[in-house]
Amino acid sequence: GILFFCTQTVEHGFPHQPSALAYDPKLQFMAIGTKSGAIKIYGAPGVEFTGLHKDTTAVTQIHFLSGQGRLLSLLDDNTIHLWELVGGNPKEVGGVRREGVVSLQEVNSYNLPGRPGIESCSATRVTVLLLLKSCDLLCIGTEGGGAYFLEVPRLSLKDNQTLPDEYRCGKALGPVESLQEHPQQAGKILIGYSRGLVVLWDLSTRHADQLFLGKQQLESLVWERSGNLFVSSHNDGGYSVWAVTSDQSCNPLPVSSTIPYGPFPCKAINKILWRTTQSGSPLLLYSGGMPRATYGDRHCLTIQQDKDHITLDFTSRVIDFFTVHSVEQEKGEKFDDPSALVVLLEEELVVIDLQTPGWPSLPTPYLAPLHSSAITCSCHISNVPPKLWERLINAGKAQQGRQHAHRSWPICGGKNLAPPSRQQELLLTGHEDGTVRFWDASGVALTPLYKLSTANVFHTDCDPSDSQDLNDDPDMQQEEEWPPFKKVGCFDPYSDDPRLGIQKISLCKYSNKLVVAGTAGQVIVFGLSDERSDHLLDVSVMDLLQDREGFTWKGHDRLDLRLKPPPFPPGFQPLVLVQCMPPASVTAVALHAEWNLIAFGTSHGFGLFDYHRRNAVLARCTLHPNDSLAMEGPLSRVKSLKKSLRQSFRRIRKSRVSGKKRAISTPTSKVQEANAALAEHEDVAPVQRRIEPRSADDSLSGVVRCLCFADTFLRDGTHHGPTLWAGTNSGSVYAYALEVPGAGSGRMCERGGVNEAGMCVEAVLGKEIQLMHRAPVVSISVLDGQGKPLPDPYEASQDLASAPDMTNAHSVLIASEEQLKVFSLPKVSAKTKFKLTAHEGCRVRKVALVIFSSATQEDYNEHTLVCLTNLGDMHLFNMPGLRPQVRYDCIRKEDISGIASCVFTKTGQGFYLVSPSEYERFSLSAKVITEPLCSVLLDRLLDCKPASQFVHLSVSDFFILALNPDILSSVDWRSLVLAACCS
Repeated sequence: GILFFCTQTVEHGFPHQPSALAYDPKLQFMAIGTKSGAIKIYGAPGVEFTGLHKDTTAVTQIHFLSGQGRLLSLLDDNTIHLWELVGGNPKEVGGVRREGVVSLQEVNSYNLPGRPGIESCSATRVTVLLLLKSCDLLCIGTEGGGAYFLEVPRLSLKDNQTLPDEYRCGKALGPVESLQEHPQQAGKILIGYSRGLVVLWDLSTRHADQLFLGKQQLESLVWERSGNLFVSSHNDGGYSVWAVTSDQSCNPLPVSSTIPYGPFPCKAINKILWRTTQSGSPLLLYSGGMPRATYGDRHCLTIQQDKDHITLDFTSRVIDFFTVHSVEQEKGEKFDDPSALVVLLEEELVVIDLQTPGWPSLPTPYLAPLHSSAITCSCHISNVPPKLWERLINAGKAQQGRQHAHRSWPICGGKNLAPPSRQQELLLTGHEDGTVRFWDASGVALTPLYKLSTANVFHTDCDPSDSQDLNDDPDMQQEEEWPPFKKVGCFDPYSDDPRLGIQKISLCKYSNKLVVAGTAGQVIVFGLSDERSDHLLDVSVMDLLQDREGFTWKGHDRLDLRLKPPPFPPGFQPLVLVQCMPPASVTAVALHAEWNLIAFGTSHGFGLFDYHRRNAVLARCTLHPNDSLAMEGPLSRVKSLKKSLRQSFRRIRKSRVSGKKRAISTPTSKVQEANAALAEHEDVAPVQRRIEPRSADDSLSGVVRCLCFADTFLRDGTHHGPTLWAGTNSGSVYAYALEVPGAGSGRMCERGGVNEAGMCVEAVLGKEIQLMHRAPVVSISVLDGQGKPLPDPYEASQDLASAPDMTNAHSVLIASEEQLKVFSLPKVSAKTKFKLTAHEGCRVRKVALVIFSSATQEDYNEHTLVCLTNLGDMHLFNMPGLRPQVRYDCIRKEDISGIASCVFTKTGQGFYLVSPSEYERFSLSAKVITEPLCSVLLDRLLDCKPASQFVHLSVSDFFILALNPDILSSVDWRSLVLAACCS
């Protein structure tokens, strides 16, 4: 059966560097353009489309052709592009016929010509676009004050109009800043010039109906719904209301002018909206306008209605905003009555409920800012049990509480046709501020479920318990403050203390135990509870140096514990804190909830802890005598340039010597048996690259890279039992046999039996292996008698997975940066290997054991080893023979952070950070693919394309065309029928 197919499916998170925003009120779609030339359209959760301009040029403006599934984009290079939602034909994907999917495609583009007689091309640089409501004409304002008209969708120049000379007031008017079509009279537009002049222009007569002489530099214009007045906003932080009369006149004075945050100098009001309501008082929304001296650095948007006044205070720059409101004039609706305000910021999307008193924010079902605090690690959990899922959702709802309105999401265009996911998936992300966020990764939309904070256990500069309650509760805002600021949004890149950063996460989905480890050696075990609790946290300190002499830790201190932390809310609550000493960053963790054990490693060694009995079982130092760099810590500034240069030269010298005589440093007596089996002095084949052994005193050689628990054969071939395996940066592997009370009886429980109350877990070193070339150990996995990975804790004992084969000999798969190798157990003799660095010239970065299901045969699947290299490619090997299956280019090799952040699922999908705020989701499986499948109902003229093209776009192709009754007469039905017969 067909197992493998590599495809990038969807981007989760918030677009990197957004630069433009648009909304289609008919289709209820929102579009976002970015500085890298991407266009993303969003509708209901799961409905999204992405298009990419050929040039990576910033998108400066986007405009929808309302109801048509088309949009226009203006780029920074002065080109205009037409995009269209089109249905694709069915295609073969990995041997499977997939029906055509709606995609966003560029269908036309236009480059503005230079104006005759003017040398400077900046005169024709586009400043603003206006798409008329008829959607057949695009008005273009330029820096030179000219206006051009393009026919849409052909994008051909109709005519060019500039204001007659008699209106020029004796000096240049400046660029066109704003173009707004009259809401009631088609073909009449307001043209606003930078120097303050506003002209009401009639396109049909090519004549100015009225002039409005503003005295301040103009920023934006907006019509009131009736068309009897409009509002202009200005550079001085003020806005003016102007009356529009029927007689042709020159209007020198506005009805009113206001500088809301005056009288001292204020920043410009960049954009203003005026919305009418049934209550009588208009709703005024504007960005900017802050007092320059006191709040000039704030990113604000003001909402005003009658006496209600709120200044939304954001942590990143406002790009653009719009309101969701009534636009159907024909239905006799007299008011705008906006229901929601959508604000696009540089780092997040904020939606405000305008129909609920206090104007609370709405939680976003997608476009969540993953990077609200920088992501430091991640972990994926597939097939989450329904009970755990329900408890997480309830904990998340309790967290939202009063922070959010609970109205439906206002942007709900299109229909998600993807079948509901057969299983729930969790993506856990660890962050710099000490939080772990839980995301629903089951579908196209990555939705936030729950947030766990570890900071409340520790003392930091800013006490979370004091500030959090004030910020989260809108009723606690200070009423006397002016402007009346209200903090909105969750993007907060500043961590109180970098030591809080999360480095490793491990979750057992059956026992609801969670291990979170951080930058200052803190390892916390959490349990899930549905009730609030004020219990005290148990603390254990483990010294990983084990009295090793000659080492002094020069890095950061451990975090100070709170004597009395605030009560823990429902959700994951800390049970025990293990503090590693020295407090170095935790580099590896493993959790075995059935044995109540956690293992953790740092750059100094690893420890084993029984969290049920609160008992330290084992501490092992892995430092080499020359490993002084490990004592400085990631946040230390003592790393000396002289030392790193010295080490570089030493490395060069050693590699020259070792090319002549390949001497291996003599192993300790414990490893001689293993090394005899591993010695490989064979000649290097012509296709292989020679790999130089690494020096034992390379810095950070003691870093623990991976840890794993396994029930296997370590002492002899007849008795199996619990084991712990650890691998280091210098190619050392340690295997410990564990005595776990009750582990063999199959009746392990969290509380333990009465008879074993006094019994403790014990660990005895069983094997110590030193890999050739001392390449860092990336991963260790124990395989059963059939060569399959062992099941997770609880899976076998609770019949949640087939029991492992314990009759045939087990083996261990050790992946180093240079090669993959399988050893038999318990003798640890080499069975098979694949030298990836020698064959491919790359290094192993990530390894995962994945089950690939056939796309064509119902019950066929294979266990496969997936290996991501430093070149960004994926190598797939069969198990346990390590025979290469297929290789895919997946991540750009220059994208180091993308490669480092990659995480795999158990079914052949994966995620990696394509920017600080976005995960790219990919699939290596021909069967398991999570991608958008959507239908859209369109009002699009059928004669703008060959008729035959529309016949194929049936419901089965995920594309629905609705015929607008008004245009039925214009359709050539004979050509449609003929095309249908031919096809």
